Amino acid sequence: MSAMYDFDLICIGSGPAGQRAAVQAAKLGKRTAVVERRRIVGGVCVETGTIPSKTLREAVLSFIQAAGHSERLGNHFESRPTAEQLLSRVEQVVRREVEVVADQLRRNEVVLIHGDASFKDSHTVSVTTENGTKDVTAAHILIAVGTRPALPSNAWIDGEVILTSDDVVRLKRLPRNMVVVGGGIIGIEYASMFAALKVNVTLVDQRTRLLEFLDSEIVEELMHQMRNRNVTFRLGEAVERLEHTDGSPRRAIVTLESGKRIVSESVLYSVGRIGATDRLNLAAAGLTADKRGRLKVDGRFRTEVPHIFAAGDVIGYPSLASTSASQGRQVACYAFGVEVDPLPEHFPVGIYAIPEISMAGPPEHELTNHRVPYEAGVARYREIARGQILGDDSGLVKLLFHREDRRLLGVHAIGTGATELIHIGQAVLDLGGGLNYFLRTVFNYPTLAECYKVAALDAFNKLSR
Repeated sequence: MSAMYDFDLICIGSGPAGQRAAVQAAKLGKRTAVVERRRIVGGVCVETGTIPSKTLREAVLSFIQAAGHSERLGNHFESRPTAEQLLSRVEQVVRREVEVVADQLRRNEVVLIHGDASFKDSHTVSVTTENGTKDVTAAHILIAVGTRPALPSNAWIDGEVILTSDDVVRLKRLPRNMVVVGGGIIGIEYASMFAALKVNVTLVDQRTRLLEFLDSEIVEELMHQMRNRNVTFRLGEAVERLEHTDGSPRRAIVTLESGKRIVSESVLYSVGRIGATDRLNLAAAGLTADKRGRLKVDGRFRTEVPHIFAAGDVIGYPSLASTSASQGRQVACYAFGVEVDPLPEHFPVGIYAIPEISMAGPPEHELTNHRVPYEAGVARYREIARGQILGDDSGLVKLLFHREDRRLLGVHAIGTGATELIHIGQAVLDLGGGLNYFLRTVFNYPTLAECYKVAALDAFNKLSR
């Protein structure tokens, strides 16, 4: 049947899900194409999302470390870098990542079509390019268009005074003060970065608890460190009106429903993201999206039309680049009858705030709600030689073990290298290991991995009482 079509698989979007699906399909010997509307390949992940934001974070950390080193030597150090200095590294990394993605597609003979895609029917995609519109057909189609920032209904996003996360990588100057509206992952990450640059940040969120899926002790430590950098939290507060002045210099005015009024040099509006499906003409393919533009899929990432798949951020949780890539590869296998193991239950979540946070497995409050008997073991960086060497005395690793069979149930970390450190715990989780593994294992000294031994001994002592 596939001979009736131009391609065996068309991937709409070249982010992690689309890219990995296309490469996997090509390796299975299938005729594959990727349609990308952006000027570069790699999707939101490469252009304005994961790669730019994490590169910016590293630039911020490098500046902080250089400033701290200089001050310890008694030298004067300029307290604030320019936006141009911070973002120059971002441009270099993005350019290199684009080359890597483009090279992978080219080496695997994936056809790359730049243009806007929309469905003509369930097997036909119309692509509008600079040279007009052409139709391409496929036996299978993957929708991997990602998401875009949700916009306020009553304010104009100008990219300078009022901006979204997409605009941060194009900043011309660093503000002296900023309001971040929205305390989700993206809002927290950028709030902590700007605060580390000595920008006075006020974070507003209508929820009374931030990052509810995280361990509460980890969130408390994050907020403590952010408060030490002069972040003001306005929790349980909703924004009633968002506007900016027309004078010079222009200012943003945030009016809260409680009557509070905050005047700031800039506002970062970060209240969620919505699926970028509005231009796809989904109805022509027999598809519908929810009110946030997301698509519903089954356990094999099939939409309500069986030969059309969806993967990545456009299907919602967990909306991570790492899981999106794995989903894309699985789509290609499922589409062409190659059986693969389902994605593991425990995947790592990384939040690249300053300090960084990572987790795998459920937090304490979830275990409590499900009446799972557990014991916690905690290791703090200040107890670990490597923590002293790094100058990080506030990080911690928490391990959660089942009280009866001592299986590892979850691992939660905050501090330097947390997103790398988490993979040890993730492996033990997936392999069904537990307390005995950590008690008998020897970890390199001095390393942060020693936290696993210390935390396991802490849990062992509690269980032995």
